[in-house]
Amino acid sequence: MYDLSCADVTKRFGTFTAVENVSLDIPSGSFFSILGPSGCGKTTLMRMIAGFETPTSGDIRIKGESVLSLPPNKRNVKMVFQHLALFPMMNVGENIAYGLRCRGEAKSEIAPKVARVLDRVGLPGSEDKRIDQLSGGQKQRIAIARCMVLEPDVLLLDEPLGALDLKLREHMKIELKQLQHQFETTFLYITHDQSEALVMSDNVAVMNAGKFEQIGSPKALYDQPASGFVAGFVGDSNILAGTLREARGSEARVDLDGGGHVIGRVCDGSVAGDRVEVFLRPESLRLGAADDGTSLTGRVESLLFNGASSRVLLDVNGQLIEVADPEQASALAKGATASVGWTPERARIFARRSA
Repeated sequence: MYDLSCADVTKRFGTFTAVENVSLDIPSGSFFSILGPSGCGKTTLMRMIAGFETPTSGDIRIKGESVLSLPPNKRNVKMVFQHLALFPMMNVGENIAYGLRCRGEAKSEIAPKVARVLDRVGLPGSEDKRIDQLSGGQKQRIAIARCMVLEPDVLLLDEPLGALDLKLREHMKIELKQLQHQFETTFLYITHDQSEALVMSDNVAVMNAGKFEQIGSPKALYDQPASGFVAGFVGDSNILAGTLREARGSEARVDLDGGGHVIGRVCDGSVAGDRVEVFLRPESLRLGAADDGTSLTGRVESLLFNGASSRVLLDVNGQLIEVADPEQASALAKGATASVGWTPERARIFARRSA
């Protein structure tokens, strides 16, 4: 049995379709993310799961039971919002106990439950602290504790790290994953940040224009994208536009718009004559000469130092190519001529995306 399932869920607002025929099954105790750009429909989908919106068609099931007829307060799902929505007039203990009191729990049982959940989020003895005494990360944990004390089947998180500064956001990515393991509760996480989705998730659904483009593990999405959108949205890629001229098996030659040609692997149904895009990840490129069709030569535009993540920006016929080869980059100077090479299977070819 899955903790959460959606079957062909569609949501229309008048003539606009926000979510179209979306299906997913989330196993119990997993961390599942929906990743996509702003306006792709991911928050609308979450609101339907929570009960704040009603699907135009399709079904939503929690623990195998349809919840379409249930109002939000009757669904055993809880939600953490981006701005957390903690009550500033209440202390930590009162914030966490709020849902228990609304549910009619006995007073004698509330304090022990609050204490236990505070211990599990790593803030034991914090019941009497004011909300304004907490750091951003502590507020995040209190918001999660307030939901988890109610023992939901599924915890929904709508871009909860969006309001945090970069350093705290990086720390909280690890902490959220650890909390999910601690509670062994299914987390459904909504984000436009690919790093959040890839680092924390067991599986990720990439959403675009109301539909799922691909569902899979972070590694599968990164190494084996199913479409040009996924290849361009998950991870960094250099994207070269051109026309597919000839194909032999899965290998093909693409004549680039800016001149020259490259050889790569066709990853969809593109055939000779089609307009295509070639996706080359920066870490797939190596500085130095390579065979014809698997190399590009240009001028070093910039050297971007960031330790092990240092990059070279290479100007190839007016297009900037990012290269992640820090060992070889140290020998280059701005303005120098340099070549980069790759193996054909690392150059992925997809039909050109519409603008």
